[in-house]
Amino acid sequence: MDSKTKRSPASRERSWRSSSPALFAAAASATATIGLAGLNAIRARRATQANPPSGEFVTVREVELHYLARGEGPTIVLLHGNAVMLEDWLASGIFNTLAKTHRVIAFDRPGFGHSDRPRSTVWTPVAQAQLIAEALKALGEDEVTLVGHSFGATVALALALEQPDLVSSLVLIGGYYYPSARLDVVIAAPPAVPVVGDVIRYTASPLLGAAAKPAMERKMFAPAPVSAGWQKQFPFEMTLRPSQIRAAAADAALMIPAAAALAKRLPSLRVPLTIIAGNSDQVVDAEAQSSRVARETSASELLLVEGAGHMVHHTATERVAAAIAAAAKKQPET
Repeated sequence: MDSKTKRSPASRERSWRSSSPALFAAAASATATIGLAGLNAIRARRATQANPPSGEFVTVREVELHYLARGEGPTIVLLHGNAVMLEDWLASGIFNTLAKTHRVIAFDRPGFGHSDRPRSTVWTPVAQAQLIAEALKALGEDEVTLVGHSFGATVALALALEQPDLVSSLVLIGGYYYPSARLDVVIAAPPAVPVVGDVIRYTASPLLGAAAKPAMERKMFAPAPVSAGWQKQFPFEMTLRPSQIRAAAADAALMIPAAAALAKRLPSLRVPLTIIAGNSDQVVDAEAQSSRVARETSASELLLVEGAGHMVHHTATERVAAAIAAAAKKQPET
């Protein structure tokens, strides 16, 4: 055999690597991606195990919704904002304060906390509102004071418009009601894209979310400090699960078109409306959103809290709880 064709295994391996760098890099990248996805899946499972359901479940249209109910008296329903879950109402103190004098029900909206979010449905605010309305009826509720924060305010508004007989009074906190340019929506939406988004949310998104936590919290609470309740009680690790990242991204992607659709229907709202916002909100412009909706709707009251940001229910818990309790005494127009 010619000596030129007789090469050692090591020589052949070096030759393969030098002639196929792109293939080698792709294989290494795929291995790293699979490993990272597996690690994030393990972390998500551990987060869920460490934070078991605090309430019960109601099944509507084959969708399991997790909810927490306590207290006696007129019913108040709480809907959380994007990326979080019903524990936000517990961490703020709103839930327990209101439960002293009312029956309080807080839901994990579809895809958040321990609630399902089937991919067969596009979970617009109207679709979420219809599901929650059916859940309330299944729980025997026929007249409630409905409270929503941030994206939860959009869902609450949709529910009040779709099912006015179910809502005796409406409280919207830090809500987004009129479409506008939002860079944060563009940044947050990609994990909701099929296939590519699935890869992102199982690999990069949990790491980026953990790294962005301090800055995100400062912006949400500014100019007030991050509340002790949030720091001690809110299970942030649950927000880094790929399933919840997908739900948050999908809600972000739907936010602007949903606001555009619902804004046209605002004049038809007939339930008593209380609007609450922090006057220094850095997430949603309080003047362009909350103050405007107060001007353009009937039977509404506006509470702008000085020195508060987007998480006004944490910063001014007693004032917000008192405003919700006062709203629960109001009656719809006849």
